Amino acid sequence: MRMACIHSLMTFMFVALLMNSGQLAYGNGCSYVQEACSVTRYPDICVHSLASFSSTAKRSPSKWARAGVSVTIGEVKDVAKNLKKLKKYRLMKGKNRIALSDCIECIQDALDELHKSLDVLRRLSKSTFNEQMSDLLTWISAALTDEDTCLDGFEDQKGKQVKLLQNQVLNATYITSNALALVNKLAATGLASITVP
Repeated sequence: MRMACIHSLMTFMFVALLMNSGQLAYGNGCSYVQEACSVTRYPDICVHSLASFSSTAKRSPSKWARAGVSVTIGEVKDVAKNLKKLKKYRLMKGKNRIALSDCIECIQDALDELHKSLDVLRRLSKSTFNEQMSDLLTWISAALTDEDTCLDGFEDQKGKQVKLLQNQVLNATYITSNALALVNKLAATGLASITVP
């Protein structure tokens, strides 16, 4: 009798576990973001930053690419804001202060490239698709290079503010890299992947 109860309980728990994992994967659209993020270099960061787009983007590479670039713009804007605060309150001295000015310029350039990219993603056209993809890949790669260049200025530097800055810019590079991968997927998928917004 007792064994039968234990067996029933275990069966119930197993079924409940299966139902839960099914809900996690499909009930809230989680599988869409995981599928989209599978092409990225930093899938965990991708899933975390883009999960809220699952229900609208579903399996549309163009919508995922647009979401990836939008989120990247938000992240890079936050970086730019924090860098300007560091400069305004003179929280960095000497060599770091010069590197900070260069970094602000690099991050602004990255933002410009990302804004141009989002503009193109909002008006994808079958007639100019290949040209648009070429521009997008160039611009987002340039944004990533700008972010890396910002970090180069602080190489081998120490201090709390430097570490915070490096961590934030580094996180922006991960998100930018993911956006680039999502645009790459769109380019590889081709014309059929364009859906009306």
